[in-house]
Amino acid sequence: MLNSSASFRRLLLAWYRTHGRDLPWRHTHDPYAILVSEVMLQQTQVATVLLYYRAWLRRFPNFESLAAASESDVLHAWQGLGYYARARNLHAAAEAVAAVHKGVFPESNADIRKLPGLGRYTANAVATFAFDQAVPIVEANTARVLARLSNLQIRIDSNPGQEKLWSLATALLPPSAAADYNSALIDLGALICVSGQPKCSVCPVRSFCLAVEPAKLPLKKPRIQMKRLTEYHGWMHRRGNVLLEQSH
Repeated sequence: MLNSSASFRRLLLAWYRTHGRDLPWRHTHDPYAILVSEVMLQQTQVATVLLYYRAWLRRFPNFESLAAASESDVLHAWQGLGYYARARNLHAAAEAVAAVHKGVFPESNADIRKLPGLGRYTANAVATFAFDQAVPIVEANTARVLARLSNLQIRIDSNPGQEKLWSLATALLPPSAAADYNSALIDLGALICVSGQPKCSVCPVRSFCLAVEPAKLPLKKPRIQMKRLTEYHGWMHRRGNVLLEQSH
């Protein structure tokens, strides 16, 4: 696959130009708006984020306005999205941009990574979507695509698995137009190479896929199955009556 990565990218981008999702954060190169979308999209479905994204930008249109807000105002505006640590991290990043970078978001990927609360994926996502930098992104959708393309037989939630995914993502990067390519890879995972039963028959890059049993990939640590136990305790009262007390 890596030997024909140019053909892979060409077919993927051709599909994306016709079938890619029309999302509001794809119509801007503003690093603030893109960072907001990326933080909101962590652990939240796109449909839910669409309900809150524009309202957030009206309330806090830039790093300075968010940095100047109180934490209580920030958390109140975040209501409905859940996982409030994300809002606190976004607030902290805005404060750092305002204080350290005078309100101008840094373009250097190394400087972006220094902002509080930004992991490798989020930093790379802003770098590629705001500045079109050729950096890889690995998140749920792209991880699934990459694992199936390479028939990856190690768990993607392990350190070796993560290293392999980032290595594959880097090797497939185009020398230019990285933002469109990364968006296309995300949408391929979201729309075609879906969890469970992928739509292999309509996949634009199926000829490059090495997966033997794609529905079983990617491999992950098995979830612990929680069993609910119900216990019944009973004792006899006089006159033959029985009182049952149930505990879970």
